[in-house]
Amino acid sequence: MSQQQDFVLEMRNISKSFPGVKALDNVTLKVRPGTVHALMGENGAGKSTLMKCLFGMYRKDEGEIIFKGENVEFQSAKNALESGVSMIHQELSNVPDRYVMENLWLGREPLHRIGPLALVDHRKMAADTVELMKNLEMDIHPRSKMSSVSISNQQGCEIAKAVSYNASVVVMDEPTSSLTEKEVNHLFKIINNLRDQGVSIIYISHKMSEIFQIADEISVMRDGQLVATKPAAELDDDKLINLMVGRDMSHRFPPVEFNTGEVLLRVNNLTASDPRSFKDISFELKRGEILGLGGLVGAQRTELVEAIFGLRGIESGTIEVNGNEVVINSPRDAIGKGIGLITEDRRGSGIFPLLSILDNTSIPSLDAYRKKSSLLNHRKIEKDSVQVNKQLRTKTPNYETPIQNLSGGNQQKVIVARWLMTSPDILIMDEPTRGIDVGAKYEIYLIMAELIKQGKSIIMVSSEMPELLGMANRVMVLCNGKHTGTLAREEADQESIMRLAAQFA
Repeated sequence: MSQQQDFVLEMRNISKSFPGVKALDNVTLKVRPGTVHALMGENGAGKSTLMKCLFGMYRKDEGEIIFKGENVEFQSAKNALESGVSMIHQELSNVPDRYVMENLWLGREPLHRIGPLALVDHRKMAADTVELMKNLEMDIHPRSKMSSVSISNQQGCEIAKAVSYNASVVVMDEPTSSLTEKEVNHLFKIINNLRDQGVSIIYISHKMSEIFQIADEISVMRDGQLVATKPAAELDDDKLINLMVGRDMSHRFPPVEFNTGEVLLRVNNLTASDPRSFKDISFELKRGEILGLGGLVGAQRTELVEAIFGLRGIESGTIEVNGNEVVINSPRDAIGKGIGLITEDRRGSGIFPLLSILDNTSIPSLDAYRKKSSLLNHRKIEKDSVQVNKQLRTKTPNYETPIQNLSGGNQQKVIVARWLMTSPDILIMDEPTRGIDVGAKYEIYLIMAELIKQGKSIIMVSSEMPELLGMANRVMVLCNGKHTGTLAREEADQESIMRLAAQFA
């Protein structure tokens, strides 16, 4: 068999530098036709940069790309798509005010001619969309506004768009980050169908259970270099983690010393103003503890913590901080009471993408840096912002860099740094390690452990069962907006949590 037939895609000796950072250092990636090739590594390892070099979004400094036996260098994403390479990005990039079908065929709308005029053929566009969705077994109406479609179906539309190009290689960057388990299984069915048709999938994910379920081969990157490519069957969790971080991580969670004290936060019979949301929720959060908040999709965990932070309306019930009943109508009220919130949706409600790392870190604590003249003490802001980001090992060329230029994991570190700047007594962390590799997760766990040691308290919303079991000293479970039970660390296991999570499902 010829070399051209062995590999549909070869990226040979690819290097790419940005000011102050060598993002890719002599990377060689080879992908066989009709396979799922997983690409793994810590945040900042260079995975997305490598794929952007392939997709024409970045210009490589060195190396060559061989696609279907020919030396290529795509000049743009459009050029890549038309040549047979599609990419589904981790962050959705649709046009929310346009229809689903318009998003799918954007830039290549079917036309019909009336004399000298060429008009968009909306009837054909709708029919083509229906046919595409039918083939993928998706139930999304072509004339639905994209803004009205669920996040998981928006992700489904991105997959449908990629498939519609009849690509030979489809890159999927964290495609399941917004999907339910049922939707993940459906995605895997689509991937298997594409593989059977000879399409190659480059699959980027931090979820090792997914990788071993779907991948044929696994390549691991670390610090801009490719350290190994192996058949998935030759690896397990521990071997893969060791390749990713370069050290043994048999203990994925640091030891946490829980010296719990008095009740810091008490929630009494809290009911949301939205009748479809949570009802009659009561719980206590003690000083020096991590209270895990578990449940299945739709359990209303995010809605509950956002209500405590003043982002959602409350119909009835009370909130007490340090034994005193408080009224929280806005995030400003919550911050004033010593409460911080790391939101679930990093891009949508977490970062200010065009602002620098310094600005993103300091933005909720600016009042504390005002001089008597009401001017800001920028020197002190910079000193404290840099210090807390160094503590979290945020990888960046400099702290004036726009946060949108960082990897997802490093963006998350900046958000953690932001709230550490306010020195909150209560830190609510909604999916704090979503989309973050195992090494960065461990660093955030260490910060959480240190905060607890300092007498702070954390509410941690997590969909990852090992995270709840490994970091929380109590796990509170919701199901369909109801509090179904709270388990102490010693009595919590996957079965007991799942039983409570599905009690009313």
